[in-house]
Amino acid sequence: MTAVEEEPPRALFAGASRRWVRLLPWAVAFVLSVALLPTTIQVLTADYGLNGGIASALAVAQAAPLLLAVVRPLQAWYVIFAADVAGALALLTVDFKEQLLWPFPPMEIVGYIGLCLALGLREPRRTLLLVWLATAAANVGLGFFAPNGTSAMNVLLTILSGVVLVLGGALRERYEAQRRLAEQETISEAERDRRTLLEERARIARELHDVVAHHMSVITVQADTAAYRLERLPPDVQEEFTSIAATSRESLGEMRRLLGVLRNEEANGELAPQPGLTRIGQLVEATARAGVPVEFTPCDADVPEAVGLSAYRIVQEALANVVRHAPGAPTQVSVSVSEPVAESAAESGSEDIARLTVLVVNGPSPRPPAAPLEEGGTGHGLVGMRERVRLVDGTLDAGPLPGGGFRVAAQLPLTEKDFT
Repeated sequence: MTAVEEEPPRALFAGASRRWVRLLPWAVAFVLSVALLPTTIQVLTADYGLNGGIASALAVAQAAPLLLAVVRPLQAWYVIFAADVAGALALLTVDFKEQLLWPFPPMEIVGYIGLCLALGLREPRRTLLLVWLATAAANVGLGFFAPNGTSAMNVLLTILSGVVLVLGGALRERYEAQRRLAEQETISEAERDRRTLLEERARIARELHDVVAHHMSVITVQADTAAYRLERLPPDVQEEFTSIAATSRESLGEMRRLLGVLRNEEANGELAPQPGLTRIGQLVEATARAGVPVEFTPCDADVPEAVGLSAYRIVQEALANVVRHAPGAPTQVSVSVSEPVAESAAESGSEDIARLTVLVVNGPSPRPPAAPLEEGGTGHGLVGMRERVRLVDGTLDAGPLPGGGFRVAAQLPLTEKDFT
């Protein structure tokens, strides 16, 4: 059995993003230690009349552990608390002025308050309560030995330490709550992106079924009617056509069963034929009726159904984003076929193919920034566009324009991809 090694404790504010915040606890602890060490020696010897050696030992035990408090405040408290109590008992051996504080001189109070702040920022509530109870018990216990009579100043350390412990604990719990909230938001965002991706892929799968099913149906019909359309077919050829028709029907049945898993009760509208390039004009008209001035450059090229469907969905989402996030912004939509350039293809070593270019560009909205109709959107957006482009091995370039507005440009190769 292997022992699990505990991680070394981290310094206070070690997780802060800014360097000066991470260095702040070390700077405060260093200043307190350097300032309190000689001050304690001077006060204990000159004002209280304590022996110099004892005063020096107490000063080191009370000031030096403040540097440890940045990493291990509870361990530092053990040392400083014991040193403070020992110092109070040591002062009982000397005769000091009645107006001087006892059992804890001012410099000890300052150091102890800084230590309590470190404790509050690191330790849980139960530990803080025990620390405060120990402090109060020490004050009460030492009060019975007060050399010059009891005074209200005896409870000063108890009051101040309690306030600082509560303040430090509240700050720590607030920071922890904000950190957990940020982590939860990050997890929720990742889960939302993953869900969006899965939903869009399922939607693409449903649409691809309709595209491929059309071609499979044509193959089935052609194979079934070949014996009637073609004269004098040899028996082996007729048998081959019959086998092709049976395989096509079996493939269609398999696809329908898979589609039944992907479709849901709310997907009734998706049973309609899938749109293509010819339907983009209707999208533009609907967007114009929504108050967005749109200029449209159509394309009447004959493209594969999967490419036409991807182009339609890209334009659909891009125009929806304009309506949601930039209402009234002037928009240009163009769909064109770029002919292959043999020279550039030969130089790059790539295949010489034509591409369908889909471009949607909108300017800045004429309305104020606070006017978008929706703050969130549907959740598909660029995720869905990228899935569409990846489906046909194309490329997508989308991003804001320097002068305001947004640009979406997709390049879709005009080659039939084997989806079967």
